[in-house]
Amino acid sequence: MAYVTAEAQRELLETVAEAVDQLASALASLGVAYEMLDEHNADVLEAQLFRPVQVAYGRLKRTHDGFAGRVRQPGRTFGAGAPASASGGVRGLLDSAVDTVGEADLILSTLQDSMQPVEVGDAELRSGLAQVRELLGSLPTEARELVRTLGR
Repeated sequence: MAYVTAEAQRELLETVAEAVDQLASALASLGVAYEMLDEHNADVLEAQLFRPVQVAYGRLKRTHDGFAGRVRQPGRTFGAGAPASASGGVRGLLDSAVDTVGEADLILSTLQDSMQPVEVGDAELRSGLAQVRELLGSLPTEARELVRTLGR
């Protein structure tokens, strides 16, 4: 029985790590887009897109590491994500970041729907996943608004 529980915990940690990696890639794309914008739009991108993704990324890493420690599983070092190609310009980078955040959110929602966090997780894990999803909820709307106003 302990082997089954340990294996389920490892699988859960791997799934959360996939979402962390997606958020790292989104942050990288947003960072490249930031550098391509004028000061005003860069400030908007930072406040409305980069900061929420950065907070979600940090929260999800802490959730992963905290759960790993509580269940005595090895943690993981997360590297910087790879940005999307800048060939599509700022809009392409923002689209890519939103898509990547959407993939992370899908990973987390599927995990939550699976009941695996309830079966092998704990309250802190479930809370962390919910908080991250809440942080990311308005990102597509904020990105569309920024794209709509670019060039004005």
